[in-house]
Order: sequence, then C-alpha cells, then structure tokens
Amino acid sequence: MVTDNDAALVARVIGDDDRAAFELLVRRHQSPLRQFLRRLAANDAHLAEDLAQETFIKAYRSIATFRGSAKFSSWLYQIAYHTFLNEQRRRRPTAEFDDAAHVPDAPAPHAGEPVLERALRGLSIRQQAILDLHYRKDLTHQEVADALRLPLGTVKSDLTRAREQLRKDLGERNGE
Repeated sequence: MVTDNDAALVARVIGDDDRAAFELLVRRHQSPLRQFLRRLAANDAHLAEDLAQETFIKAYRSIATFRGSAKFSSWLYQIAYHTFLNEQRRRRPTAEFDDAAHVPDAPAPHAGEPVLERALRGLSIRQQAILDLHYRKDLTHQEVADALRLPLGTVKSDLTRAREQLRKDLGERNGE
C-alpha cells in the first residue's frame, strides 16, 4: 500500500471531507507535536496532551486555509505554538506575559532532571520553541519563522542568543 504524502491527505480532507485521511495525518504527526508541546509546557504531559488535542481540532476546522506553501507539519506547529501561548495568557491574564521573556513561574528543577533540560527551561518560551523546531524537528530557519509567525531575522538572532545562553549555563554547571 502506498502511503499518501501530507499534501495528498490534506487534499482528500478538503475535497472529500475524508476523515480517515485526517486521522492518518493525526497519527503521523501526533507524537512529534506532543513532544514539542510537552517541552514548552515544562514536561506537563497532561497539559501537552490537552493542547495537542486542541491543536488537531483547530487544524481540522481550519484545514481549508492550509495553502501548502509550507510543510503541513510547520502549519501544525504554528497552531500548536499559538494554542500554547493563548493557554499561557489565559493562565496569566496580566498584560505582562511575553513569549520572548523567561517564564517566571516555571517549575523548579528537580534532582533527576537532565542538565540540558534544566538549562533549556532557563530560556524564553520563544527560544525553546525555536531550538526545538530547528534542532529536534529539523525545520529550516525559514520553516521555523513560518511556523512561529516570526521574521527570519528574529529566528536567527534568538537561535544565536539561545545557543550562547546554553553554552554559558552548561559551562557554569560543568565548572568551566
């Protein structure tokens, strides 16, 4: 059996309201999407699962707006990222929430947490998302910019700053 690519599946969902095609898209992308959201949610698996479900519901409802100029996965990450940000704003209704700032009430690190994960949580939400999409999901700088609706220059500068901060934080923890 030949597996359809994402574009063909999206066309079937849009053209024929083919729910089986959408289910295949969900199965294909649910694990990486959950991992992405779990990292943003400071390993809160329950929140990540809820946000992933909400992301797929939003994707299904608005799939006709997918233009195919970017990868389907990039479009999903865009929806997931903004769903996460909206949830954070709902939890912190003050105007102070900023995805480029460090999350002030992030859970304290615990003894068994890997050093890199602790260092990553010291970055802003936006920097964490950029690093995850670029290094873990293998998206290009332009695909990350498209997914997060950011200028390409912002993605590149945030990536550079995040790497520098990680080098500094990891160097300090290793006694350098």
